[in-house]
Amino acid sequence: MRTDIFARLDREPEPPKIVAPRMSRHRIALFGGTLAFYLAIVFAVLVTSWLVTLDWKVMLFRPYQQWPELHAFLDYYVVLGQRGPTAVMVACWLGWRSWRQHTLRPLLVLGTSLLLLNVTVGAVKLGLGRLGPHYATQIGSAEMFAGGDIFPSGHTANAVVTWGILAYLATTPRARRYLSAVSATVSLGVGLTTVYIGTHWLSDVVLGWAAGLLILLALPWFEPLIARTESWIFDVRERWRERWRERRRAGRPVRAPEGAPQPVLLPQSIAAEGAALAAGAGAPGAHLAAGARVRAHTVPTVCPERPAAAPAGTRCAQPEHGSRGATSPARPMTGG
Repeated sequence: MRTDIFARLDREPEPPKIVAPRMSRHRIALFGGTLAFYLAIVFAVLVTSWLVTLDWKVMLFRPYQQWPELHAFLDYYVVLGQRGPTAVMVACWLGWRSWRQHTLRPLLVLGTSLLLLNVTVGAVKLGLGRLGPHYATQIGSAEMFAGGDIFPSGHTANAVVTWGILAYLATTPRARRYLSAVSATVSLGVGLTTVYIGTHWLSDVVLGWAAGLLILLALPWFEPLIARTESWIFDVRERWRERWRERRRAGRPVRAPEGAPQPVLLPQSIAAEGAALAAGAGAPGAHLAAGARVRAHTVPTVCPERPAAAPAGTRCAQPEHGSRGATSPARPMTGG
């Protein structure tokens, strides 16, 4: 007996009408405010402001020593921000949604967001070159342009983008609210976990939250490109399918209609011997051997039991008796 839970696992008969989010005024205002906050954090760290002092106070507090009982659990929890495992988990879920809804948009949105994440966050990491808390050389220093790659936090930004994609692709307002709360909780926990372990400064985590939110807010600008890419992929798939069907039709043998006479094709040597036999050429022994070979490659016509039903001109195959077999010629009868 089917239930609603298993019925939802079936593929939808037709692709649903999906309305992609647009870059509204509200979203543009959020994007501008987040970008200003992002630049303010970078500036505060560059000038070694009070934010850097706060970073050092949190680091010297050493949370992993204050609450050591949480360390074992948080070592596993921080995996929710690693790019490889989270990308695989979310890609599997969005792949099933793509198959069920006959669309590639979920996977293309995920790929676009991860590409933007790697380009923007990676460029800032390498450009600023900040060292992490475990590699700091001078107390109170911002540790900028020292060959590091931890500002902003990649774990935090990846958690915001990867889990936030689920809320971005939600089809109902209720699901979007729930998934937004879940993704915010996960990304907040991942960022604070990196501070607890001591792999990131507090300002790294704050900038990572802002970097991930900027990518989610900017995704509607890439929706036209995603739609064109999906249409192009489907066009290529249809062209390949049509070529495959044409190759199958070209390689399939043509069958003769049922009831039509099937010609018997003889080799060239046997055909030449048959022609020589018809012209009466050759010795009597060769004449008999050639006739035997021609008859051996000819499909005999079996006459019905009643002679009246046989078509005119049909030569019936009569059984041969004696020790000479079917190739023995009929002997003329001579009078006493």
